[in-house]
Amino acid sequence: MLDTSHRFSALPPAPGVGYKPQHFSDILSDPSPVEWLEIHAENYMGDGGRPIAQLRHLAERFPISVHGVGLSIGGEMDLDADHLARLKHICTWLQPASFSEHLAWSTHDSHFLNDLLPLPYTSSTLSRVVDHIDQVQDVVGRQMLLENPSSYLAFDESTYAETEFLDEVAKRTGCGLLLDVNNVFVSATNLKMDARAYIDAFPLARVGEIHLGGHDEETDDHGAPLLIDSHGREVADPVWTLLDYALERSGPRPILIEWDADIPEWPELAAEATRAANALIRVPA
Repeated sequence: MLDTSHRFSALPPAPGVGYKPQHFSDILSDPSPVEWLEIHAENYMGDGGRPIAQLRHLAERFPISVHGVGLSIGGEMDLDADHLARLKHICTWLQPASFSEHLAWSTHDSHFLNDLLPLPYTSSTLSRVVDHIDQVQDVVGRQMLLENPSSYLAFDESTYAETEFLDEVAKRTGCGLLLDVNNVFVSATNLKMDARAYIDAFPLARVGEIHLGGHDEETDDHGAPLLIDSHGREVADPVWTLLDYALERSGPRPILIEWDADIPEWPELAAEATRAANALIRVPA
């Protein structure tokens, strides 16, 4: 089994952003306050071309985090061996500072679903997720971080709280955790939970990276608020407040601004990163 006793992440405890090609020139000319970048692994599984050339250039200047969205860690099927091999190839030549995936499933039979779907937190699910993470870490040859999901429903059959489930996965596999604070806020609102109590119960010592993103607000059939994790706008003020609460308990961590739809111009994205930098400044080392 892979030795995962090293650090959960080699990223600096500073702001990063999800890299988008339209920001390439801006990042090279004036990246401040951004100190690291994240890519989605599935966008860089080709053999060459401009995307790979730009990524190689950026990797000479910035630590890179590889974030996967297609492994279907929680799926009932075996992991896709071809997908895993392509992921290994990226991590081998790029040597990222961090690699992460989601606690979710997105495959059924031979079909890939364009969504990250929730899981029941049971003993059988736990065994399946642990086996899959062990396989990923062994094949890729590095420790991964597992991200908490955004939830829109809860399963009656669950026997673990989500924080307990994540902690047990990390204990059994040696993986680290990725705390998405916006996901916590979205799930807490949708499921009528206490977001701060969730943070209190989260195994913060295992967190190698924190994510922030925007969400959209709709209403359900009963007129109650329904938040959608859209990554298509600025981070909401209550999520920034929840970030402060988490940082007070975790200490400084690498913080990523995710903005994957309706991509803004660089100054607007950099302003969000500046707000993350200011949040870190307020945290004792």
